Amino acid sequence: MGILTAKYIANLNSQPLIQWDEEGVEESIEEEIDEKLIYIAIYDKFRTPFAASRFIKDYEETYRFSRLGVEVNENSVFSQRKRIVDKDTGQILRILEIEIPIFVKGSQDRWGSIKIGLSMHETQKEIQQTRLILILIGGGGLLIGVLGAIFLAKRITGPLTKLVEATVRISKGQFSQRINITGQDEIGNLARSFNKMSRQLLLTRKKMEDANKKLIQAEKLASIGRISAGIAHEIRNPLTSVKLNIQKLMQSDNLVDMEREHLNLSQEGIKHMEKSIKDLLDFTRVSELNPALFSISQILDESIKTLADSLELKKVALEKDYQDGLPQVLVDGDKLRQVFLNVLRNAYEAVDEGGKIIISLSLLKERSRKMIKVDISDDGCGIPERDRDLIFELFYTTKTAGVGLGLAIARKIIEQHKGFIRFKENENKGTSFEILIPVEGER
Repeated sequence: MGILTAKYIANLNSQPLIQWDEEGVEESIEEEIDEKLIYIAIYDKFRTPFAASRFIKDYEETYRFSRLGVEVNENSVFSQRKRIVDKDTGQILRILEIEIPIFVKGSQDRWGSIKIGLSMHETQKEIQQTRLILILIGGGGLLIGVLGAIFLAKRITGPLTKLVEATVRISKGQFSQRINITGQDEIGNLARSFNKMSRQLLLTRKKMEDANKKLIQAEKLASIGRISAGIAHEIRNPLTSVKLNIQKLMQSDNLVDMEREHLNLSQEGIKHMEKSIKDLLDFTRVSELNPALFSISQILDESIKTLADSLELKKVALEKDYQDGLPQVLVDGDKLRQVFLNVLRNAYEAVDEGGKIIISLSLLKERSRKMIKVDISDDGCGIPERDRDLIFELFYTTKTAGVGLGLAIARKIIEQHKGFIRFKENENKGTSFEILIPVEGER
């Protein structure tokens, strides 16, 4: 039973282990911990700790080392009985420790190993409970006879029938199946394990779908990049000639005011075209970050200064709520400045004259990581519900001017920083954008 449990957990986490997804593995194994399974530890191919449940990390002699030898195969098993003193309660835990190697289908190399600690007390307790139930069933059979036997048969075969039917549906790809069995017996435990397995399968399929979407997006970007490079080359050369000719004409003293005004408008149009071409090329190009330690509040204030004149002209009130003592973070300051500027510009364009923009800055924990949270809210016109799933897509825009690159670029930069950018509708009016940036390299 212990080896099967270890193999089951290993199968669930083999893919994240290959992808070095330490966070995903730790979340997964924490879900497996119960009264019978005291701890789980996973080691990489070099026999060093990769991820573990919280309990075992307090026991260095148990957690730090893999007990499996270097030369192993798929049937290799290390097991031993041991006693551990619970550091919280002082209780002596009798544990059966089992460690098996992790192999990936199609590869003969060991990718790591998994070590589990099973509570012998709970196992013996369950055996005693099972014996007691068997005695009661036997006594009931003698007393009640055939009627009792029929009742027990229905009670056992009914849930098992549900399990079989649900298993068939799972085999057809219907991973959302759930079994409504609330009993506390073995079948109830089996039903809960089945439901947990179906959730894991559903989650795995979702991750695969997300990975496929990212792959499709990458292929689209590669195609757009090639097309954009060609278009940019064809447009920039004649555009530069037009720009130079306009500049020469502007130097003439024979121009009347109306002609000079038209030429100024032409120059503005050329600047807008050049910016659109540059933004498109920057988005499709794989650019590396140049990280350094920055204060997020400093980057935000620099972005605000860029829009200060526009905000004042439109009489937009800007409120700031920055948490004190926030740590510096390792980020690309120029790229984050571009993100904040894009979101702030959208907020400025959404509010009416005399509107309000609120910027808050705080520290929070998300998925066991420290994150800097930037919230930019406005009381503008909001975003129609039909557009909310598309606002981060490339070339999607509701503006008469613009090509729909601002939020797409913002999401790409934040994802490069391993962060998140989210949209949410305000309760009363307007919209909010929440930006989360991991605190890595804290100083």
